[in-house]
Amino acid sequence: MAHWREEYSAALASRDRREKANTALYDAYTKLADRTASATTTTITSLQSSSVTAAGASPRAPSKKHHPQLAGGVPAPNPPSGTAPAPAPPPETQTLLADLAEAQRSRAELQAQLARATAELERLRKRSAQDGRRLRAFEQEVAQLQMRLKDREEELRGKAKLLEDFQDEMASLNLQLNMAEERSARFQQENQDLVDRWMAKVGQEADAMNANSRFS
Repeated sequence: MAHWREEYSAALASRDRREKANTALYDAYTKLADRTASATTTTITSLQSSSVTAAGASPRAPSKKHHPQLAGGVPAPNPPSGTAPAPAPPPETQTLLADLAEAQRSRAELQAQLARATAELERLRKRSAQDGRRLRAFEQEVAQLQMRLKDREEELRGKAKLLEDFQDEMASLNLQLNMAEERSARFQQENQDLVDRWMAKVGQEADAMNANSRFS
């Protein structure tokens, strides 16, 4: 009766084995991707910050009061006004960065969905275990009730047999009583006939004796 629970548990275990077979590889790849994305983002952000800082800074104007001259009256070249601005990242890098950020966001959403699905799976497993215990309890109760019902049916069959035997015995006794009453009535009638004949005979003898006594 519990084969469906065994099949359901086996299917869940098989699914878990398939999902967990490459867990270590997935985790290692995820950590590597996170480190790569973090390093790339940091580098690109630093380059962009340097570019913006360099572009916003005004070039230093040469001072007219300090013009060192070389021999022969030739003025010395001006010192460099500042660091050259960092080049902006190419569009391909920006596209890859955007794709990487989108992939990171999608992975975070998938992780959240996985966490919710795992929690739901655990809840369903607990509910399945509870339902399994309740089902086993109901199966035991049904088995006990079936056994009690079988005992009551056997008891009823035994009592019905006793009642049938009692009715048969009562019918037999009634038949015997009727036959006995018929014999009793017949015996009474025969006895009454005998009494009547004997009384008639006695009366005749008495009449004869009276008649003889008158003639003597």
